[in-house]
Amino acid sequence: MKAQYASNLPIGNAAAPWLRISFLFLLAICFDNLSAQTFPPGSWNILNIKFNQSEHWSFFGEAQLRSLRFYDDFHYYEYKGGINYKAWKNVTLTLGAGSYQTYAEGGNFVVPKNNDEFRLWPQITLFQSIGKIKIEQRYRAEQRFTSNGYRNRFRYRLGALYSFGKEKSGYKPYQISASNEIFFTDNEPYFERNRGLVAFNWKTSRSSSIQVGYLKQFDYKINDETGRDFLVIGLYFDLFGKTALQPEQPEVLKEN
Repeated sequence: MKAQYASNLPIGNAAAPWLRISFLFLLAICFDNLSAQTFPPGSWNILNIKFNQSEHWSFFGEAQLRSLRFYDDFHYYEYKGGINYKAWKNVTLTLGAGSYQTYAEGGNFVVPKNNDEFRLWPQITLFQSIGKIKIEQRYRAEQRFTSNGYRNRFRYRLGALYSFGKEKSGYKPYQISASNEIFFTDNEPYFERNRGLVAFNWKTSRSSSIQVGYLKQFDYKINDETGRDFLVIGLYFDLFGKTALQPEQPEVLKEN
C-alpha cells in the first residue's frame, strides 16, 4: 500500500523510525505472549462477511466458534453484526451488537453456562500508513448485558500489517499482521485481559481472505479462557455495491 496518509500528518516522515520501532515492539510483545504457553492450544474460528454499500457506508456480520483444546472442548460462540461509517480517509466509526455465549469447561458446550450475554459497542478505528506498514488503532466501548448483571468494558487495540508478494489487480496477495489489545473496566481491579495475535493472511481474491494465526490471552479474574492459546482460522468476504469504491489494498486486520 502506498503511504497515502503520511503526507497529511504533522509528524511527517519523522514518524517513520518511531513507527518501525513500535511495529518491532508490538511483534516482541506478541511473541513473548505466545512463548508463555501453559495449556494445549485451542481453536478460534471466524467467519466474517462485509458488504460495502458505498464509499462511506458498509455493513458486516460475523460468527465465531471457540474451543479450549484443538477442535475439542467447545465452550464459546458468538454472532454479531453492525454498521460502519467512513467519516474521513483514515477514520472509521462503527456501531455493533451481538450475542456472546460462554459454557463451562470440561466438554463440548457443558451447561450451566458461565455467561449469557448481549453486547452493544460503539467503536472508532484510526488508520495510518508509513511506507509499507499499515498502523491501526482501535478504540471500543462495550455495554454488556450479562447473566451476572450489567457491566462496562473498554478496549484498545494497536495493530500493524505488512503486505507483500507480486501485485495483481491492484493488491498484494500476502500479509503478515501483529496486534495487541488490552481490556479494562470502570471497576477495580480495572485491568481485565490482554490479547496478542500474530497472523498470516492470504488474499485469495479482492473479495476473499484466509487468515491463519496464533493468539494468546492473559486474563485477570475472568472465568473463561484464562491464560489460553488459540490457533486462529478466519474466512473473510468483502462484497461491493455498485457505488462502493474498492480500496487499493484490501484490509485484513480483522477479528472484530
